[in-house]
Amino acid sequence: MTKKPTFYVTTPIYYPSGKLHIGHAYTTIAADAIARFKRFCGYDVRFLTGTDEHGEKIQKKAQEAGMSEIEFLDAQIADIKKLWEKLEISNDDFIRTTDKERHEVIIQKIFTKLYEQGDIYKGSYEGNYCVPCESFWTESQMIDGHKCPDCGRETKIVKEESYFFRLSKYQDRIRDLFENTDFVLPESRKNEMIKNFIDPGLEDLSVTRTSFDWGIKVPFDEDHVIYVWIDALCNYITSLGYMSEDDSKFKNYWPANVQLVAKEIVRFHTIIWPALLMALDLPLPQRVFGHGWILFADDKMSKSKGNIVYPGQMVDKYGVDALKYFLLREFSFGQDGSYTHRNFITRINSDLANDLGNLVSRTVSMVEKYNDGILVVNDAKTEFDDELINLYKEIRVDFEKQMNDLMFHEALESVWRFVRRTNKYIDETMPWALAKDDSKKDQLNHVLYNLCESIRLISTLISSLLPDTARKIFYQLGIEGFEELTNWESTDTFGLIADGTKVHRGEVLFPRLDVEEEIKVLEEMFAEKIVDQEVKLDHKEEITIDDFSKVEMRVGKVVKCEKHPKADKLLVSQIKIGSEVRQIVSGIANYYKPEDMVGKSVVVVCNLKPVKLRGVESQGMILAAGNDGDALVLPEAIGANDGAEVR
Repeated sequence: MTKKPTFYVTTPIYYPSGKLHIGHAYTTIAADAIARFKRFCGYDVRFLTGTDEHGEKIQKKAQEAGMSEIEFLDAQIADIKKLWEKLEISNDDFIRTTDKERHEVIIQKIFTKLYEQGDIYKGSYEGNYCVPCESFWTESQMIDGHKCPDCGRETKIVKEESYFFRLSKYQDRIRDLFENTDFVLPESRKNEMIKNFIDPGLEDLSVTRTSFDWGIKVPFDEDHVIYVWIDALCNYITSLGYMSEDDSKFKNYWPANVQLVAKEIVRFHTIIWPALLMALDLPLPQRVFGHGWILFADDKMSKSKGNIVYPGQMVDKYGVDALKYFLLREFSFGQDGSYTHRNFITRINSDLANDLGNLVSRTVSMVEKYNDGILVVNDAKTEFDDELINLYKEIRVDFEKQMNDLMFHEALESVWRFVRRTNKYIDETMPWALAKDDSKKDQLNHVLYNLCESIRLISTLISSLLPDTARKIFYQLGIEGFEELTNWESTDTFGLIADGTKVHRGEVLFPRLDVEEEIKVLEEMFAEKIVDQEVKLDHKEEITIDDFSKVEMRVGKVVKCEKHPKADKLLVSQIKIGSEVRQIVSGIANYYKPEDMVGKSVVVVCNLKPVKLRGVESQGMILAAGNDGDALVLPEAIGANDGAEVR
């Protein structure tokens, strides 16, 4: 018996510190789509997801909740698993990094191996650390003084004994990987990593902490816990039994075919992760794909703004396939996309209700009305048949390539080209007119058969993307349970439904929605604003009025602004403050375009010591406001003269 080809796909393991929104679900739904498609095509698929459960942030969250870490985590993980079940995610495995035998013991073995071979060494570390991102940053990498370049939050100085991974040792091999392979996609992510991290030079990585203890202990030095990214990244191989008594799954499925991650963690998965694998002398994943964010009306989703959309509630209201279709079709995988309630409802109406739903309903109804629900095979061709069938052959080729390239939006658009062409076929052949002429009975049956056969092919192609919808259509066509008509091989041939097959009119697949009414429903559904609740603030150390008087803040007018030449998240502004013009570098490029900055009257901290941020001097700092995870907002001093003192 011929062994099936294997396909291993992973999502990042999720941080269980709150309710997952559609941005989190996006990665998993995409991974589920490619996993289902590869199974459909005959591959032996392994699809992994799970949770990253160690680190200072989890310890603090558990303490705030008055729970032990594991009690806090168990409740969070139960909610995540319920969500994946509701979304009908077909993962084969779910890894928890608190699983002692399966993960923690193996991480200790990996750490020891790297230490014994000299890839990990002991030293001391002093640097800026971002607790939410679990990341250390150098002076040149931080923005706006000492803020994290990933999330914009303030970092804190951490000084402690640490073990280090010799990341710098793998600089040349990582560069070669980026420049000579398709390891990182899309191209924009690859270029960003080269410019921001590889070109400036890779520094050795601090991989243990001593300031907290919620983590995997270094086996030969228990004062240290292993840095979360060493711990978390290795889940992709510990889940397969690497270094365990039974490593058969590891031998069968590794290396991964594709690892899907959101763009903010591309650095960890494309620089640190391959370097770790090189040190372990293991093959690298074939591809890491960094997709974009789902924004809410062009703004980053944030709890405090009340603009988060939760997938579970969407599924309860509109069905799992409506949400899956929207996420996979609306956004170009790899780029940021903008969610609005209007484009969600409009997409359901136009594509699912009007195009697909109407096609199935009209066709099955006509077969029942004109031929008692029975399909008849004959050769009474029409002049429109060849164009219909030839287009199908074309889109079938396109669809397969687009799915393998993870271009889900293009794959669905290919299918919908055929959906629209099949609807046009109805208008061209006019079955209602043929039904009025007994001499055209054969041609009527031929047209109805072609319509049902087209729908069979459509529903079979989308069965890995919209499985519930496909099953409902198979039932209506009378082919449910006939694998030879609904498997991947069957999509090669037009004309497989048997003579005499009986169709059954079923439920409406996607009822048409009132756009304005549904927008109101969605607004009410997600209207809760966290800022209206009591929030415990983490205040800084108290200062005196004398301390405050040392800070010189003045109004400045932005006269010129452009993107930083070496950092996508930074803007370089020329700001007029009285009679002088200062250059200030700010980490606000995700929230403001350069052209939008010109003319703004902003508040500037003038007496900060000048620093270079990614090679560009910054002579001060622009004040910005925002809660954790929010888009930054620049307070404007409207009506004040530039140079005016703020006090």
